[in-house]
Amino acid sequence: MKNLNLFFCLALVALACQPPTENDAIQIDPVAEGEFFNAAFLMIDGVYNSELMAPYDIFQHTIFHTEGGIRVFTVNETMDTVTTFEGLKLIPHYSFDSPDLPEIDILVVPSAEHNMDSDLENEKLINWVADIGAKADYVMSLCDGAFVLAKAGLVAGKESTTFPTDIDKYRETFPALKVHEDVSFVHHNKLLTSAGGAKSYDVSLYLVHHLYGDQVAKGVGRGLVIDWELSDYKFVRVE
Repeated sequence: MKNLNLFFCLALVALACQPPTENDAIQIDPVAEGEFFNAAFLMIDGVYNSELMAPYDIFQHTIFHTEGGIRVFTVNETMDTVTTFEGLKLIPHYSFDSPDLPEIDILVVPSAEHNMDSDLENEKLINWVADIGAKADYVMSLCDGAFVLAKAGLVAGKESTTFPTDIDKYRETFPALKVHEDVSFVHHNKLLTSAGGAKSYDVSLYLVHHLYGDQVAKGVGRGLVIDWELSDYKFVRVE
């Protein structure tokens, strides 16, 4: 799997210098059923570096600490280059319509610049999130990604959180939701919502712990110089 990870990195660098097409989608070799979770990261224009990279790093490192692991890839509405809020130019592995898009077990929705306004009016985006999220084993948002999940109907009847200074806007936009303040993240059934920023690492390591146990979470943490202790995190879990 180390070679596979290196392949991803080299391919991403190589593709950055040329316009992408559907045929440029990075291929992922199939593995035996049940060995891996497939984690798709919604990567749209204006995505914030921290909310994208923190969970991506955490999940990718699981392949070095368990016989299973989490395979990570990015998805955008098209195969066009994505510009992050901070100015990085990134190319998605797949588009919404890619015929070879793998089955998605974990849908990750990082925060993006327009998650509280124009993204919520993008019907193709919201419908895709609603469809994939309904079928996924787990759905995770970071920061204002919670607005997209809520608009897609994936937070209805569940408890959640979002970026601290956007909680009032979140409540105003979705008044029926029960929203938690002053927590790193909320886990309600298959839904995980995070305050975002540096706290994006917390919820990601928590899900690794939830899926693979404490030793794997600690191993991933050590590889990224993060001390993992579940008791250190302030979160809400709803059974």
